[in-house]
Amino acid sequence: MKIGIVGCGGRMGQMLVQTVNATKGAELGGGTEHSLSDYLNKDLSVLTGGDENLGMTINCDTHALFEACDTVIDFTVPMATVLHAHIASETGTALVIGTTGLDQDQLSCVTTAGESTVIVQAGNMSVGVNLLLGLVKQISTILDNNYDIEIVEMHHRHKIDAPSGTALMLGQAAAQGRGVELDNVSQRARDGHTGQRNAGDIGFASLRGGDVVGDHTVVFAGQGERIEITHKASSRAIFANGAVRAALWTADRKPGLYSMQDVLGI
Repeated sequence: MKIGIVGCGGRMGQMLVQTVNATKGAELGGGTEHSLSDYLNKDLSVLTGGDENLGMTINCDTHALFEACDTVIDFTVPMATVLHAHIASETGTALVIGTTGLDQDQLSCVTTAGESTVIVQAGNMSVGVNLLLGLVKQISTILDNNYDIEIVEMHHRHKIDAPSGTALMLGQAAAQGRGVELDNVSQRARDGHTGQRNAGDIGFASLRGGDVVGDHTVVFAGQGERIEITHKASSRAIFANGAVRAALWTADRKPGLYSMQDVLGI
């Protein structure tokens, strides 16, 4: 399978290039970057650490990349992802989206694109996180509003959206477990004299600093006891491995919008 990487010069992009290059059954189909990137017009081998040129130049022709590949992986920014979803629907190329921070209108664009091609979209591609989602939903089904739910996430200083896409997925899993709409119970900011906590709220706290890849903890705080479930990512390789796994999974699938849980069969 030919797999292309948009935003190939970024932290995740480079990891994806290396993972595709090392995965059996996968072949690099090319990579693109924005017009001001230092990697533009360089051979893709500059991102793999290899000495021999791969014969593929990093460019900004995204449409050509989609036409040349079976699947494209996107860990960029929401505005770019919407454009990529549109191109995927035009070319019939499968698209794996790991971009976080998409708003409802942008998610609607992705959903529409899924009517024409295969799209796998997830706020987190990690196997462990997707198992955590299932556990959070199950626990939230069992524990009532006497247990307050708080979701704490920490990422590196360069992350531009908060709460993280994974934190929001965990909040959604908790809300589903309790049979409520997350938007109706979400508490994302506390500052000053806020008054006491509302029963049933699902709180979020975002920490930023250093080079933290991604830590997420879901706290169920009751009277006299507290349950905490934590996932810590020590390498971006877990996200890249999951994304490439999802890319390979798209082969021969019918058009539609799929999740990482579909890929894993959870």
